[in-house]
Amino acid sequence: MNLAIVGATGMVGRTMLQVLEEKGIKIDNLYPVASRASLGSQVSYNGVLYDVCVLEDVLNKDIDYALFSAGGALSTEWAPKFAKQGITVIDNSSAWRMDNNCPLVVPQINQSSIESENKIIANPNCSTIQLVMALAPLHQLYTLKRLVISTYQSVTGTGKAAVEQMEDERINGHSDSMVYAYQIDKNCIPHCDVFLENGYTKEEMKLVHETRKILGVPDLPITATAVRVPVVGGHSESVNVAFEKEFDMDTIINLLNNTDGITVVDDVQNNIYPMPINAMGKDTVMVGRLRRDESQANTLNMWIVADNLRKGAATNAVEILEQLIK
Repeated sequence: MNLAIVGATGMVGRTMLQVLEEKGIKIDNLYPVASRASLGSQVSYNGVLYDVCVLEDVLNKDIDYALFSAGGALSTEWAPKFAKQGITVIDNSSAWRMDNNCPLVVPQINQSSIESENKIIANPNCSTIQLVMALAPLHQLYTLKRLVISTYQSVTGTGKAAVEQMEDERINGHSDSMVYAYQIDKNCIPHCDVFLENGYTKEEMKLVHETRKILGVPDLPITATAVRVPVVGGHSESVNVAFEKEFDMDTIINLLNNTDGITVVDDVQNNIYPMPINAMGKDTVMVGRLRRDESQANTLNMWIVADNLRKGAATNAVEILEQLIK
């Protein structure tokens, strides 16, 4: 198998290499792609160093698959060029997620939505992936009626420069290189991505549109608030889930416990619940604080945590690749 990783020197790209290595995926020829500024550098895979190359150099290589994680503008321009060459692109940007001709895939939920003619496959947003992982089995049993979502998102979701801003502020009290409009250390910023005309951010509307598409419920009422918090381990979500049907708490816990990719972490008597510091470096989606909403019928409160660089991005893309290889 010949594989290109576009954005190989970024946080998600490097995590993709790590996940591929952990899963023991055999790659005959690896092409790590980055910007011209990275030419001359190398990345490591299975103890072998590979020279970083640029897009123009790999487009005409004999490549089977390309994992893209280099931003929406680059994906919009280059993914179709790769697809035209017969290369299957798994794209981690927002560029193709809502395209009707591109499946938006979480393998545990809807890998079957991929058809042989699909040469561009969209990887969902990090906060969407962990959300739908927890919701999909519950939706099958009880039918979703409405979602109210609040996210608490790691600075790693913005990238390396955001982590450096937080670390500078933590050490020096300020940063000379501001990625966010405000200090992020010792702060929470209710602003993820850009604001839209409706007053919501793009991140919040991704949760709305992508969840509907993945679960196949185009009119599901969803509202979201996305907040950036000064942590690095992963994203957390508080979700209020209204169902069409009455539910049983023991059934919900058993169902989630037996769902591939989910770990129930819920023992409040011993102060045990999901936290981003415990999710870091893991591929599982942790679910806890499961309890009835006592203010209305058929409604559940849940707390969902996952490493946004792994299951929220790199691992999900690699799992799509694994299934395609099979």
